[in-house]
Amino acid sequence: MDLSFTTEDKAFQAEVRDWITSAYTEDLRAKMAMSKNGYLDKAGQVAWQKKLYEKGWVAPNWPKEYGGAGLSQSERYILNMELAAAGAPTVSPMGLAMVAPVIMAFGSDEQKKKHLPPILASDIWWCQGYSEPGAGSDLASLQMSAVRDGDDYVLNGSKIWTTHAQWADWIFCLVRTSKEGKSQEGISFIVFPMSLPGITVSGLPTLDGPVEGEQEVNQVFFENVRVPIADALIGEENKGWTYAKYLLQFERGNAYAPGLRNMLNKAKKIAAVELNGGTPLLQDPDFARKVALLEIKIDGLNAIELRIFSALSAGQALGPESSMLKCQGSETQQAITELLVEAVGQYGEPFVADSMALARDGANTDLPMPRYAVPVAPSYFNYRKTSIYAGSNEIQRNIMAKMVLGL
Repeated sequence: MDLSFTTEDKAFQAEVRDWITSAYTEDLRAKMAMSKNGYLDKAGQVAWQKKLYEKGWVAPNWPKEYGGAGLSQSERYILNMELAAAGAPTVSPMGLAMVAPVIMAFGSDEQKKKHLPPILASDIWWCQGYSEPGAGSDLASLQMSAVRDGDDYVLNGSKIWTTHAQWADWIFCLVRTSKEGKSQEGISFIVFPMSLPGITVSGLPTLDGPVEGEQEVNQVFFENVRVPIADALIGEENKGWTYAKYLLQFERGNAYAPGLRNMLNKAKKIAAVELNGGTPLLQDPDFARKVALLEIKIDGLNAIELRIFSALSAGQALGPESSMLKCQGSETQQAITELLVEAVGQYGEPFVADSMALARDGANTDLPMPRYAVPVAPSYFNYRKTSIYAGSNEIQRNIMAKMVLGL
């Protein structure tokens, strides 16, 4: 296992750092500092993604033939590591990292020509229609139906926890096209515009909001929605479960350590100025112990990610490691948000409904707490989701038990 960067890799790392310094503007940094859920508003998110697009780095994992940058495996790792370490916004994964690889692998030539260029340019916003009120981690039990009627599917049902559906131009959905055989065998993967008649988006309020520009999740209802089969169906009918499993390796195969280190550094900075009995909280032995344990966990996770990066560079596939990363990464995220709440103490109690306004409008609002405390408690509540989405951690442990231990 070779974990050292080459001279070329180090030069690329310096290029990325220089670009972030100029492209990650104070305006964007101020918005991210006030974000309760790690997202910008749509305008800010699209602006950031277009900066990456213009540089050629918005889709580091895309093949060059589809407009990707042609980066090496080490350059991809360095780019993602430096962006995370800087606290830069992550790109919305729905289009660039999730539906696009499925279209590349299983879509028709016409579908590739239609969808991939606007996804790459961030001209189209996508959302994901997977979970349903009765089908979350047990996704194969989904019931949203797609019934053939001539050349169309007629869709009925609903999807839930649909991130940023209120912004979306298109959706990719898993739907039931057959009730015969095992439940996994009757699922198809389709894409269609969110502007079609019969689609209703209903926002789901969460404890960190909701405020226009910060609302995150929705329930989407489909009532007799007609979509042309030839345009909508990706790959073969009733093969959607195969495509969904292919997609999930992109959803779960993320590097966590650089972003976690950035989060922990924020907690340490706050604890260095917040006092506990007249001395900085960071000097409190119990608090310092918690910080040290998290630093050890992040260092360990970073070593695992580097080992996986080395294996990917050698052409090996990502297996149960993606489940392990998802569990360890998401649970460490939650632990750091708990540490942040402890660091701000009672300053975490006041609630600022529109935290983005503080950055967006340059407001000099009198606050009952320091600005750095504004998003801390809302982020804590929001990050309870991380051990549930993309397949709950309980499901991930079942996968690891089966694939690694043979249970």
